[in-house]
Amino acid sequence: MSYFNADIQKRAAQLLSLYPRRRSAMLPLLHLAQEQDGYLSEAGIEEVATMTGTTPADVRGTAAFYDMFHLEPVGQYVVGVCTNIACLIAGGEELLEHASKKLGCAVGGTSSDGMFTLEETECLADCNIAPCVQVNHRYVRTTTPDSFDAMIGEIREGKRTDEIPPHGTLIRVRRDGGLRTNEPEVVEARATTLKARDARVAKEQK
Repeated sequence: MSYFNADIQKRAAQLLSLYPRRRSAMLPLLHLAQEQDGYLSEAGIEEVATMTGTTPADVRGTAAFYDMFHLEPVGQYVVGVCTNIACLIAGGEELLEHASKKLGCAVGGTSSDGMFTLEETECLADCNIAPCVQVNHRYVRTTTPDSFDAMIGEIREGKRTDEIPPHGTLIRVRRDGGLRTNEPEVVEARATTLKARDARVAKEQK
């Protein structure tokens, strides 16, 4: 029985059908696992390992390389404040310190109500509006303590849910366009390709 819920299972199957090798689907599957749980739980890691024909250690090691993946529970909203050079000059460290006091948690920690996790980030690529702040990887553009406090208040009051989904959700609207697969056709095409390759190898070995 799959650890993933029905929606995640369906989307995971669609993802797997896009890749000739299951291992290649590891990163997008990890995003799905994090979307379901808000972080990469042990059960989610094991599920991805099973789907990709790898081991939990392999999956965990891959996930640990990327900042977007969390191997421990985080708040519903992950707040990132940039302190790279442009943001540093514009007051990034001061805003990060203010954010820590406002949320009541240290950098890297989670607020007592479990709602917010605070992170110090590298460049968030919005340097013209510094210091840059993201919440769940969405730009919120709150560059001053007052605007930061107002933004946190709006999130607590549920006024930013259309703009900022729960942590782990990369997209909210499923795209109707883009790449689609007909699984039987994919299986047939791959079988034909492998047959042609085997025939070529056999010919070369004669």
